[in-house]
Amino acid sequence: MAKQNSKILNVVAWVTGIVVSLVVGFGMINGTLGFPGWLGGGTTAGDFFVMAIGWVVVVTTLVGAVLALLKQ
Repeated sequence: MAKQNSKILNVVAWVTGIVVSLVVGFGMINGTLGFPGWLGGGTTAGDFFVMAIGWVVVVTTLVGAVLALLKQ
């Protein structure tokens, strides 16, 4: 029974990680999350860089989730 509960908790943790990664990625894309001013935030180049990183986070999260599901 303990092994079954452990597997369920692993799945819950995995899904939570995916949801958090997607929320952070989309927050970066939409401009809700960004760099502080001392790291170049608020500038056109800084905003573009944050948006690009957001897309990288979203795409790699989705690809990783699909690959993990295909492996199972």
